[in-house]
Amino acid sequence: MALVPATEDHSISFRQIHTTDGGRVRYSKRCELDGQELSQADMGRAYETATGTLVEVTDQDLDGMPLPTAKTIEIVSFVPAASIDPIAVGTPYYLMASGPASAKPYVLLRMALERSSMVAVAKVALRGRERLALLRVVGEALCLHIMLWPDELRSTDGVSTPPADVSLPEEEVQAAVALTEALSGRPMEDLHDEYRAALEAVIAAKAEGVRAQSPELAEELSGQVLDLMAAQEKSVQDVKAACGAHGQEDATVHEMNTVGLHARRTSR
Repeated sequence: MALVPATEDHSISFRQIHTTDGGRVRYSKRCELDGQELSQADMGRAYETATGTLVEVTDQDLDGMPLPTAKTIEIVSFVPAASIDPIAVGTPYYLMASGPASAKPYVLLRMALERSSMVAVAKVALRGRERLALLRVVGEALCLHIMLWPDELRSTDGVSTPPADVSLPEEEVQAAVALTEALSGRPMEDLHDEYRAALEAVIAAKAEGVRAQSPELAEELSGQVLDLMAAQEKSVQDVKAACGAHGQEDATVHEMNTVGLHARRTSR
């Protein structure tokens, strides 16, 4: 089996430069004992103990360790998808059959997961260590998510939460539910990173010697925000009409809508 990345990173990366002359800033790796600049071949790895002692760990040390899942995916359990805590689910990969020998077990596992509506919990070796993984069906493919081990999940103890004695009138709760229903249903495919698009426009403009923030770009972004504000305001009016909201309920809907708009505008 082979792992193929299932996601793409579209983040825009920057380089550090010397602002005086625009030259690239580069870093050299030097030994803190003799000051010698090192190449990759000169460097190894070590574990630092609590007392600051460095214990060298060589490739030979790692090669001698048992890793039973080095060339296999070991399925340890089949569970309902709802039983998996999303906080434990990480990077996704598409699992690809690497030859005729793996084609049959691939299809068999995919069909078993489809018909049982289950997901598989497995162990797999990745980048020199054993990882917990989740296998599920996506379209005609198997998707493998790297997961955190149970002991890597932190407890919520000590996390700041609202006081237990917070009291909310039922009218406010109903208004909040009505607003969530009115604003639901937007396809995820319609969502995109507006900040990245604006940043790309700024970079393209500067690369051609144009002002960093062109009037056209500013007008376009402003229009997008205003359109969203109008859409949200319409949704609130629909909620009010559907619920016959008055008094406190109206105030609650207006307050939630205002907070939503503020978050939308400051998230840029």
